[in-house]
Parts: sequence; structure tokens; C-alpha cells
Amino acid sequence: MSEAEQSRRVSMRDVASRAGVSGQTVSRVVNDSPRVDPETRARVETAMRELGYRPHRAARALRTGRTHTLGIVVSTLETVGNFRMLQAVADAAATRGYALAVVTAAGAAALAEAFDRLRDQGVDGAIVLNEATPLARGADAPADLRLVVVDSPADERFAVVQSDHEAGARAATEHLIALGHPTVWHLAGPEGSYAAAERERGWHAALEGAGLVAPPVVRGDWTAASGHREGVALADRPDVSALFAANDQMALGLLRALAEAGRPVPGEVAVVGFDDIADAADYLPPLTTVRQDFDELGERAVDALMGAIDGRAPRTDLVPTRLIVRESSVPRR
Repeated sequence: MSEAEQSRRVSMRDVASRAGVSGQTVSRVVNDSPRVDPETRARVETAMRELGYRPHRAARALRTGRTHTLGIVVSTLETVGNFRMLQAVADAAATRGYALAVVTAAGAAALAEAFDRLRDQGVDGAIVLNEATPLARGADAPADLRLVVVDSPADERFAVVQSDHEAGARAATEHLIALGHPTVWHLAGPEGSYAAAERERGWHAALEGAGLVAPPVVRGDWTAASGHREGVALADRPDVSALFAANDQMALGLLRALAEAGRPVPGEVAVVGFDDIADAADYLPPLTTVRQDFDELGERAVDALMGAIDGRAPRTDLVPTRLIVRESSVPRR
């Protein structure tokens, strides 16, 4: 008998016997009832894992009116931030026994279609990620679909989870100012992005607070290629000694452009990014950056959606960011 066949034959009664509880208690755990104390729930979940018990989703949906599937709306998975957020949400959902249905939307019409597709799949609610959030703000929120939006201004129609982009960008800029640079140039993210706008706001606030004149904003599209393209022009300017890039991928392009121009980092120019992606510590030189806690963002987004599904009023949740100093930024010569 295969392991899969053995798993299919495990019943609630088997789980109840292993955990030392009633079958009704096992049913409550399977159906996410709040009427189970944490210690008992943990014991039942351990028994389920040990026996390989898998609840029957279709039957559970008929009993509870829930499919235990969450929808994800994303504009693209080509950026590291979007992909990392999707992974974090998937991990947080999996710990609660939820599956994901992922759809992409690149415009207002596409968003309405994405919501329709999620409804067709019977999701219990949906999370709109990062660059798709301007679409959600401009659309009519579907009354029959519980929503959480990641990285958006507060909105009474749905729950919002944000990174503290403004504070992170301010800390990055103040770090460069403290190193003695006369000003800090900013390679911003694309127009329309909430995260890009908040990071630009933090950069500008730090310069204003220090009594420094803000240079013209240079804008990229989150990709390393755009960082390199804009970096070529910036590297030709002798007055550029400090650069704050709105994400680590664009910072990577900046580092390449500066190296090609013979302007060493950190010897002549200091560079700071944002996100602290997995490879940031292995850039050459290792990149000073602002860390977003993607795991915490995913956890809070899923928790907010669970609350929305249970009827909790929408709220806004702010997740702190933290400056991570590495070798790409040192005191100005």
C-alpha cells in the first residue's frame, strides 16, 4: 500500500483517537472554529500531521460555506518585491490550511476581470499586492469579495497593510547626509506606485530637515536595467557623491554604471538601496539598504484577511522598516 493510499484512508476518528479528543473537536479544528483552546488545537494538528490526515476541501466547503482558498491579485511577478510578497503570503496562508489562487491584472479592466475570475473560483477573500494597488484604489470595491490591499493609503473600504516606506527612506537619506555628503540624489520608482511615492517623500523630508537642496528626481521602473540606464547619466556628474535607489534591483544597475565610469563605490560614491533582498549582501560591494520584513507583511496581510472574512472592520496596519548598513556607504573623503 502506497503512502498516498494510507493517507487517504485516515479518518477524523483516527485523528481523534491519536489526539485523545472527540471527533467533534477534530471537526472544529478542521473547520477553524474558535471554540478550541490553543493546546488542544496544537495536539489535534500534531496528530493530523503524524497520521497524514488531509481534510476533504469540497466537503468542508459545503459544511462551512468556505473554500479555504485565498485570491491574490498582482500586476507582475517580474519584480523581486512582488515575488517575495507572494511567497510570504503563500507561507502565511499555508500555516492556516489555505490554498492560493493567483491572478494578474495590468489595468482597470483587467482588475475587474481578475475579481470575476476569483469569484468563479469561490475564494473566501483576496489580497491585492503592491503595484496592483492603484487599480484597487480607483475601482469599485466588490461588495461580495473581502479585500486586503498591501501598500496603499488607508481606505475605509478595505483593510490595508503597509511597510513604513517613508521612515525607511528617511533613515537611508539621513545616513548618507551624516556621512558628509552635500546632498543625496534619488533614483525613484515608477509614477503611480504608492511605495515609490512614500520613499520619495521620506527622501525629500530628510533633505529638507537637514536644510539641503533636493536634486531633481531621477526615475526608474524597479529593474536593474533602468538603474543602469539612469546610472550612466548620473555617473557623468561630478556633483553626484551619494545615491539612494528606491529598490535594490535599481541599486544593482547603479553599481554597474558607476563601475563602468571608473567611479568606485564606496571610495568615491556611496549607494543605498531599499528592500534588502536575499542577494543584497552579495553585491559588490555589499549593499547598504532598508530592510522590508516581507514575512511579517505576508503574515499581517493574511491575518487581516481572516479578520475581514470573519466580519472585522477594516483597519490599517503599518510594518516597520530598518536600515542595514554595509560596505556600499562609508564616510565621504
